[in-house]
Amino acid sequence: MIAIPYLTALSTYFSYGLLFAFGQLRDFFRKIVDWWRASTLDGYAPICLGLEDFYIRRLYLRIQDCFGRPISSAPDAWFDVVERYSNDNNKTLKRTTKTSKCLNLGSYNYLGFAAADEYCTPRAIESLKKFAASTCSTRVDGGTTMLHTDLEECVARFVGKPAAVVFGMGYVTNSAILPILMGKGGLIISDSLNHNSIVNGARGSGATIRVFQHNTPSHLETVLREQIAEGQPRTHRPWKKIMVIVEGIYSMEGELCKLPEIVSICKKYKAYVYLDEAHSIGAVGKSGRGVCELLGVDTADVDVMMGTFTKSFGSCGGYIAGSKELVQYLKYTCPAHLYGTAISPPGAQQIISSIKVILGEDGSNRGAQKLARIRENSNFFRSELQKMGFEVLGDNDSPVMPIMLYNPAKIPAFSRECLRQKVAVVTVAFPATPLLLARARICISAAHTKEDLVKALEVCLSVCLGLPVIFLLKSPFFIHMFCF
Repeated sequence: MIAIPYLTALSTYFSYGLLFAFGQLRDFFRKIVDWWRASTLDGYAPICLGLEDFYIRRLYLRIQDCFGRPISSAPDAWFDVVERYSNDNNKTLKRTTKTSKCLNLGSYNYLGFAAADEYCTPRAIESLKKFAASTCSTRVDGGTTMLHTDLEECVARFVGKPAAVVFGMGYVTNSAILPILMGKGGLIISDSLNHNSIVNGARGSGATIRVFQHNTPSHLETVLREQIAEGQPRTHRPWKKIMVIVEGIYSMEGELCKLPEIVSICKKYKAYVYLDEAHSIGAVGKSGRGVCELLGVDTADVDVMMGTFTKSFGSCGGYIAGSKELVQYLKYTCPAHLYGTAISPPGAQQIISSIKVILGEDGSNRGAQKLARIRENSNFFRSELQKMGFEVLGDNDSPVMPIMLYNPAKIPAFSRECLRQKVAVVTVAFPATPLLLARARICISAAHTKEDLVKALEVCLSVCLGLPVIFLLKSPFFIHMFCF
């Protein structure tokens, strides 16, 4: 876990306190002004309630230009960012016809397949001509093509499982599958920093949910032992089913899961293992097969393997891989399969082609070169950031590198200054992270050259050296005093 220096925590709380205080003051004056205006909504309850509405109006809108930046090219190592402007203090943003070519440090394009590829792109175009852009149907109606069948066989072979089923959206893969696998009388033990799709899926299942400290196998064992001893709430009957859910690489921390220890504990207590490899499949491991390959875990010891195609494979959708019985059951019962539109045929072909490149089945060694490059780029960039004095989270080999910013004024300052110097970064703050743990999340790609990474490092360093002055001028106090 992150140890926050006392002074940093104090200054961050103080900044949020100023934002909250001045925001409340502005709302007070707005109520006075609105009291004199006629309202057409008398008797209606407000749609947006409480602190959520306050947060959006008084905090998020002030820095919304740092988020949702539109692009006008493929998300390659360099891409075109559309310039925007605002005439009302960032409440609304308007696009211009101008673009800036920026170094892309925000996309999940880990292996570089999101841009044009000599092997994948022609085949995706051919599938578009043959099958069209969409099947316009669910898988159980008219939405299953030869490509979907081939894709499921290809994924199962790639991840090392007997069978697999694919879905049109990665987020839905978790949120729709967990309510099918677990239910009342079951127990889900989830890592405290699991993705929101897992959280929503677990809540929707009706199962009892317990959380263990992030990536801490010893605490997982403690929770398992206590829950098995206590049994179900009130009745204390044995649990019908216990499932432990972890991620291969945690998207906001860049940390590798301690999978060998977790699998060992789950075997000891007869609990199922659910592994989310959204950010690890295709990106780590000697042949790109994820954390099981990287950490030496037999895939037979992982009961449910989940992953997405939106990162390393440059496409869309997600998958669940497991036993043939599990996959057949999901095909009969999962609403994402029964009611969700199938993956577009060109998207399916893109995944098949990218897997063939990774495995060298395209007749070249480009896949091995990409895997070596993403590993080298990630480790080089992480080590250089640490040498410069940045507080960087995560493990070696992980292409996700969070740089801790903490203070709310640093979030827009870092993002805007990097963009001004033609480097596009993603900043993340509350509610996507805890209040004190705002960060810039860097995603490295195999498409980046050494020169690209050196430029990015130079920009990050120059921005942070100038950040104290920017931080002062754009602190919450100055923002609210002079932008009332």
